Amino acid sequence: MNLTADSLQGHAGWRWSLPSGDSVFVAQQGAQVLSWHAAGAERMYLSPKSACNGSTAIRGGVPVCFPQFNQRGNLPKHGFVRNMPWRLLEGNAQASSQVFELQANDATRAIWPVNFRVLLTVDLQVQQLKIRLRVENQGAQVLSFTGALHTYLAVSAIDQVSLQGQTQQPEWDAVQDTHQMCSGLLRFNSEFDRVYDVAPPAQAQGLSAQPQPTWCLQDGPQTLKISQSHAWGQSVVWNPGAAKAAQLQDMPADGYQKMLCVEAACVNTPIQVPATQSWEAWQQFNL
Repeated sequence: MNLTADSLQGHAGWRWSLPSGDSVFVAQQGAQVLSWHAAGAERMYLSPKSACNGSTAIRGGVPVCFPQFNQRGNLPKHGFVRNMPWRLLEGNAQASSQVFELQANDATRAIWPVNFRVLLTVDLQVQQLKIRLRVENQGAQVLSFTGALHTYLAVSAIDQVSLQGQTQQPEWDAVQDTHQMCSGLLRFNSEFDRVYDVAPPAQAQGLSAQPQPTWCLQDGPQTLKISQSHAWGQSVVWNPGAAKAAQLQDMPADGYQKMLCVEAACVNTPIQVPATQSWEAWQQFNL
């Protein structure tokens, strides 16, 4: 393990790696995971046209959306923490897990007058990445928020991959504005934007080394297992498709062919954190 200050596509941050060669890069802006290299390949999508000014949202990796999902409120789209500098907490530079912090300050209170602290723990293991978000309410009133880990996964070709899971769970198609049950097998031939209620985990039978996958992404012979804690409540699956991607200035016109967002999210019902209390949830990836 060798934590070092580094940069990626002009974004300052930190990188650490395992003897196996697996590595992760986390940007100072937003504590945003921009790269996860595992089993010899890059597993995250980062747009080559992504903004790099320290304050504009970075297109790719794992943006932390907090304290608002999308435009479901009066705050900036997907909140504001992804556009602010976080700090790396001092710890063991040789550890596989590193913790990043954003504390409420004058800049955050000008946007959202709430006293909070958020921690993002990024844990790298061989062919596994786990990201944990912790929200602490440091105020005297209930803290209410929505949000997500807005993960951009790299794929070889979007029309050749499939995503499986959540059979017969409620599905909202935001493109068509229709509600139905998930078929369980998703394919991507056009704009795709759907929110899924995630089934609660089955009762564990003894000890299990890995959590039960929420989704399995099949990309050729490669399967990526995507898990999330039940505290999130929903998953969001998104690909802009050709027409919408062409309208995104920070993505190549064909960028949609190389990415799929599979997000651990709280979309529909805000999470309530009582005064002095905390909430946490995670998303995990296994090859």
